Amino acid sequence: MNTPYDFKDADQSNVVYVRPVDVAELPEDVQDEIGNQKVIYAVHRADGERLALVKDRNLAFMLARQNDLAPVTVH
Repeated sequence: MNTPYDFKDADQSNVVYVRPVDVAELPEDVQDEIGNQKVIYAVHRADGERLALVKDRNLAFMLARQNDLAPVTVH
């Protein structure tokens, strides 16, 4: 799908992106708090700002919806 999208107003959107994050890529102090999990999930605004890190995909979607945001998966 090659549909152009104008992102100029994306910062005003309620869409957030949920993606898996390899724990090994995170700073050591964050890794220490996570424990034995290998993958967690991040919730990002359209401009790339990370809003949250959570333990699983379902929790990421629930968190977004509870804050009136529209989550979508990104890889």
